[in-house]
Amino acid sequence: MDLPALIAHYGYAAVFAGTVFEGETVLVLAGYSAHRGYLDFAAVTGVAWLGAVAGDEFFFWLGRRHGQRLLARRAALRGRVDAALRLIEAHPAAIVLTMRFMWGLRMALPIAIGLGRMSWRRFAALNALSAALWAPLVAAVGWSFGALLTTHAAALHRYEHWVMAAIAAAALLLRAVLHRR
Repeated sequence: MDLPALIAHYGYAAVFAGTVFEGETVLVLAGYSAHRGYLDFAAVTGVAWLGAVAGDEFFFWLGRRHGQRLLARRAALRGRVDAALRLIEAHPAAIVLTMRFMWGLRMALPIAIGLGRMSWRRFAALNALSAALWAPLVAAVGWSFGALLTTHAAALHRYEHWVMAAIAAAALLLRAVLHRR
C-alpha cells in the first residue's frame, strides 16, 4: 500500500487521534493532504473539531474529578497550578477560547480549568466555539502550504511523501524530547 492510499484509509482516524491531544502537526498535514485530494477538507475540519472538543472535555473532566489527587502526588506543581488558576479565574472565557492556540498547554489548561469554578456547560460551549475556530484555521495552513508548493515548486511533487513523513517524524521526535524534559 502506498502513502496516498494509507492517508486515504487512515487519515481521518489519525486526525481524530491527533487532535484529541496536541494535534496541530497532524491537522496541518491533513490540510495538506486535503489539498492534494487524499482527504476532504470539510471532513478533516469536522473530525478535527470533534477530536479537539472530545479531548478537552476529557481533560476538563479529569481536572474536575481527579485534579486535586493529581496535585497531591505532585506537590511541586501546586504553585504553578495556583498561578494558572488565578489567571483562568480572572479571564475564563478568553483562556478557554485561546487555549487551543497555546502550543504545549492543550492538555494542561483544560485540566486546570476543571480544577476551577467554571461550569461544565460554559466550558463545553466555549470549548466548542474555540475548536470551531481552530480546526479550519490550522487545516487551512496545511492547505495553503500545499497550494504554495504546487504553485512554486511543481518539481518537488515526487518528494512530497518524503517531506510529509519527515515533518511527522520531526514532530514526534520534538514531542519525545520535550516530554523527556
